[in-house]
This record gives sequence, C-alpha cells and structure tokens, in this order.
Amino acid sequence: MLWACLLLPRLALDGVLRRRPDDSPLVLVDGPLNARVVVAVNASARKAGLHTGQRLTTAQALLARFEAIPYDASEVHRWQQFLAGVAYRYSSQVALLPQAIVLEISRSRHLLGEWSTMERNLRSDFAALGFHHRIVAAPTPHAAYVLAGVSDGQAAFTHETMQRALDDVPLRYSRLPDHAIDALPRMGIRSLGQVLRMPRDGLQRRFGKELLQAMDRLLGDAPAGLDLFVPPDAVDWRIELSHEVENIAALVFPLKRMMGDLAAYLCGRDGGVQRFALRLEHREGDATQVLVGMLSPERDAEVLFDAARGRLEQVQLPAPVLSLRLIADDLPGFTPASCDLFDERPAHALPFEQLRERLRARLGDDAVYRWGTTIDPRPEYSQRVAVQDGDFIEPRARPTWLLERPVPLRGTVHILAGPERLETGWWDGGEMRRDYYIVKTSLGQRAWAFCAPDEQSGWMLHGWFA
Repeated sequence: MLWACLLLPRLALDGVLRRRPDDSPLVLVDGPLNARVVVAVNASARKAGLHTGQRLTTAQALLARFEAIPYDASEVHRWQQFLAGVAYRYSSQVALLPQAIVLEISRSRHLLGEWSTMERNLRSDFAALGFHHRIVAAPTPHAAYVLAGVSDGQAAFTHETMQRALDDVPLRYSRLPDHAIDALPRMGIRSLGQVLRMPRDGLQRRFGKELLQAMDRLLGDAPAGLDLFVPPDAVDWRIELSHEVENIAALVFPLKRMMGDLAAYLCGRDGGVQRFALRLEHREGDATQVLVGMLSPERDAEVLFDAARGRLEQVQLPAPVLSLRLIADDLPGFTPASCDLFDERPAHALPFEQLRERLRARLGDDAVYRWGTTIDPRPEYSQRVAVQDGDFIEPRARPTWLLERPVPLRGTVHILAGPERLETGWWDGGEMRRDYYIVKTSLGQRAWAFCAPDEQSGWMLHGWFA
C-alpha cells in the first residue's frame, strides 16, 4: 500500500485569511482573557515584529493597529473536513489526523496516474483553495505523517526506504507519546531511528504498551487504527464577515470564495448541485434568504458563482449582513457535458451552461427555457416549454423558431429536403393535410414551409431554422 499525507501547518490561519481580500496585520490568539497568547500571525504582522508565542499585550505594545481573532477549534475542524472532502476525489480511503489528512493512493494510481502526477494535482487543488501544505508519500499513513513534519515532497515507496528516512527524524518530530519524548532524551536518545532499534522489552517496562503500539503502527506491523472519512450528503457552511456589510457588492468576494469551495467539494464527491440557499444573516437572528436554482446539476465554480451573484444582486438588504451561510441539502449525481475534440468556439466565449444560468439569474427563471416536444405530430401542438430532462425528442429536423400560425412565403425558394407528409388531427376536429419542405430563400435563409396537396395556393412559411 501507499499512503499520502497532506500536512496543513497553517490550517487555522489560512481558514481566516482566505476570506479576507486584504493583507492587513492579523493574529490568532488563544488562552484566558487576561493572558492571551498569539498562536498564529500573517505575513504583514510578522514583518512588524509579531510572532507565535508572544503575549497579546506585548504584541499591542509593538504594533498599534492589528486585528486579533480568537482561535476557534471548531472552525479548524470544519476546514479540515472540507479539505478531506476535496481529497476524497483522489481516494476512497481518507482519514483525519491532527492538522493533516492521509489518503491511500495505491489503488488510485491506475486511474489518476503515477504519484508524481497525483502529487502535482493535489498541490494545485490545495494551493488554489488558499491552504499551505506539505505532501509526503510512504507505505504507512503514520510514517507519511511523521515524514511530512520534517520534509516536503519526499516519497518512500518501499519499507526499506521508509525506515531509512525515519531513522534521521529528530525525536521531537516523531509523534510518539509525549511522555516518551520527554524522557528519552535524558537517556541519550535523540532520533527516531535510535528508538526503533532499542530492545522492546525494556521500552515496554519503562513506557508501557502505548509506545510499542505507536512504533508498530508507524512501521506497518499493526493496523493503522484510522477512522475513514465519508463526505456528508449535504452542505451547511457559514462565513463570518470581518465587518458589517451594508452593500451587496461587498459580498461578492466571500461569495466567489464560497462557490469555489462548493465546486471543489462537489468534484471530490463526484456530484453536482441544482438548488441551494444563501442566507444573509443579520443581528438578532434575522436573515434574508436567497434561493438559487438551475436547470440542471452543475459543479463549475463560474457557473455557480454567476447564478448566485445574479440572484444576490436583486436583493434589497433590510439590515447590515454579519455572516453568509450556504445550505445545499440536495446534491444529485453529475454527468459532465460532452465536448467536441476540436472546439471551434472563440477563446473567450462563455460555455453555454454559464451563459444560460447568467441570463436566468439576471432576467428571471421564466425568461430562459428550452423547447421540448410532445407526441402530437401537428406542428402547432408539438412544441412546449420543457422543465425536466428526458422529454420525447423529435428525430426529424424541426425549426428553431416555429411561428404561431403559417404565413405566405413570397419570392423564389430552393428546395433542400422534402416532402414530409403530415396528415393527422382527425380525432379532435383539427384535421390537417400538408407536405412540408426545408427550403432556402433568395436571402440565404433556411425555412420550413409547406403547400397543401392538390392546391396551387403557393408556399406557406411555418418556421425558421437557426
């Protein structure tokens, strides 16, 4: 087996920074109210002299203006679960470890390519989401976890290579039980390799079975003991805004980030979303709900963002917004649209799905629709507005624009196809008997026209082809 570990050393800070459009000084603090300690700093705060482990009062003395946000363990867990859902795209065996995600990748290599390809794609996905990371591969998940703490990009494909790499790991990075890490240096033990070569009986007498179990899991001599992660079937995410927002335009940045997260999560679980709700939360528990619906399941970030922004721009805010919440409890399967091998669209042309949802968001749900067909052969009754997929599809050519009633067609025409005899309607008094042709007018237009059999009334135009 081969396991990959994605270590997330700045998970708490990245979860905060990714929803902020600027790089103003910011720190995360933890501890009692009267003894707050800095646990993470961003780049601008570090440049000003703030650092991890510093007392908040000392930081305030060094820098007059910066934002201090309390460390939230529940938010860290939520971000880790979200990233595990993204990693689920690469493996069905994903597990969570402190500040890390491990996934079994040996079964995925036949489908997704060798480790170098998977590593490159994983890095691209996590970097695009705004999370710093280290990636290491090893035959056991706990070995990959340990090696990720001291290196980035290392790959040990065999147990022998893995053991050689573990030998040089400093004891403080070994992730062995804390009481053993505290006591072993007093015995002259400084590296993980020294511990692994010590007599097991002596280690058990001094440190108990817990140390030996950790060593066996590290080397693969015992089950890893991991609880596998399963992505939930619904999404309920919430973003706390850094200040009260009174203008819809100020919600565009967090909305774009949220839709990007949703697209990444849907790709991870190989699904889509057709309907979801945005809740703009105000003070005292009030909220403005914005419903977003699409004609078919989607998971492209731009399509989701355009659909949500178009509906959001139509909202009049009754009060300032404190937080943005996304609720999607229906995540159907997704079938990607087929593409031509040689796409002749202009380079900057919008995909049809994105254009369709943008128009529906701007003009209303009833302004854009598609035609479906019925089993009635009469042209006047054969087309209708279709809501769901799976309607009966007419196998013969029919005009894109069908006129409400036929009108005389003047001028000369050139017959391209036909005739097609339609003789029906006897059951409800609307009997008709016509021969339809596809013709080309003198102006180069393709039309659908008919002339009644045994009559010399001329051509009657019934529709135009696009």
